[in-house]
Amino acid sequence: MNISFRIRLFISSGLFIICLLSTQQRVIGQTEITKWQYGKRGAASITYDDGSINQFQKALPIMNRLKIPGTFFINTGQIPGSQYQGKFIGRPVKTIIEESATTPTNKNNLFERASAARYLGYKGTGEVFTNAGGKIDAGKPEEAYKIIDELYLKVRNGELQPVSATVNEGSRSKGITWDDIRIYAAQGHEFASHMVTHPYMAALDEANMLYELEKSREDILKQLGPRFTFSAECPYGTEDERAMTYAHKVYPALRNRMPESYMDELNRASRENPGAFNKEYVQWQRGATTKTPLPMMKSWIDTTVAKNNIWLVLVIHGVDGIGWEALSSVMLDEYFQYMKSTDDIWIATFGDAAKYLRERMNSTVKSSENGGKIIVTLTFSLDKTVYDIPLTLKTYVSSAWKEVQVKQGSEKRRIGTRLDNKGNYVLYQVTPGAGAIEISGV
Repeated sequence: MNISFRIRLFISSGLFIICLLSTQQRVIGQTEITKWQYGKRGAASITYDDGSINQFQKALPIMNRLKIPGTFFINTGQIPGSQYQGKFIGRPVKTIIEESATTPTNKNNLFERASAARYLGYKGTGEVFTNAGGKIDAGKPEEAYKIIDELYLKVRNGELQPVSATVNEGSRSKGITWDDIRIYAAQGHEFASHMVTHPYMAALDEANMLYELEKSREDILKQLGPRFTFSAECPYGTEDERAMTYAHKVYPALRNRMPESYMDELNRASRENPGAFNKEYVQWQRGATTKTPLPMMKSWIDTTVAKNNIWLVLVIHGVDGIGWEALSSVMLDEYFQYMKSTDDIWIATFGDAAKYLRERMNSTVKSSENGGKIIVTLTFSLDKTVYDIPLTLKTYVSSAWKEVQVKQGSEKRRIGTRLDNKGNYVLYQVTPGAGAIEISGV
């Protein structure tokens, strides 16, 4: 190697080092709120509908063993100790039955007649109500009119067998008590509303829709406290616009629909590839049924990791033979272990994940240097009594810092630094609205 080449190599290497140091210097103090808590690449929420007993006796112990939280959407009506059970709010059903003889079902009386259907005092009316709700949800009101007319005709002709109890939807939750639920909630699980009686909300009139929404909330508030009144799921996964309008006035977050402009939602029936959507977040719901192969369920996890904007929301009903489309607890055990072993996924309750992304999208972060310390300020525009999930911040620090102290208010933590292609950084949790953060080398 000749002398001139060595000189050029030395100069080039020196310039590279200078540029690298300059780049590292420029990023010091740069701070961002990570897309998911702990800087993970994606999020997953395991949700259960209806509150059937094996969700708690079989699935929940598996989750506790693996330290995985879940969200349980419960029907409050027949849980012992609940103040509110199923009832029809409105005119006497006898009057409604009599009117059906002369006035066909139409857009003006459909919701009242459908709401009363389960409370007419005859067997099988609940199934008819649900069928009508499905037609309304599918945008086929004329077919719903026909279903309701046929029901009331059978009632008037005495073709149906009388029963003493007209709504038994709450029996989905048979065997569970509020005392049990309080124990499970203390273990880190979320309990949320699935209404009082599991109705098809699209088929209810205003009074009965509000009863289901509000009275379920009241019982949960009384039994568990305000933290558990954040989330809800209107039964059957309805996305009926009218039902969603009412429900969003009572619950901040619905699994049915979250109207954030920065998020695409793919419901359980969607066959679209979540990787094709490029908004800040994609909520990807997947319903696991008895026919869903375990490898497919694992592929949902792999897809979530492959692209960093996916929030996988799993919907599970029955477990070990009890409940709709029951899954094996043995299979769930293997599946949850696979999920847990995937270090790039944040596993969170539905409510916590919803709060985090809203907090992130409604916060701004700034940083500055002062006396050898990095000062980070987080401006937060949401109600901190509701939105209280810690946010994860990523701040670039001096390459000389191998460990830092992070101070917010009276809280101090020592955290080791990490390295990426931009430089030396630290990941840390902060409480929204709790004051500025000081970062210093130790």
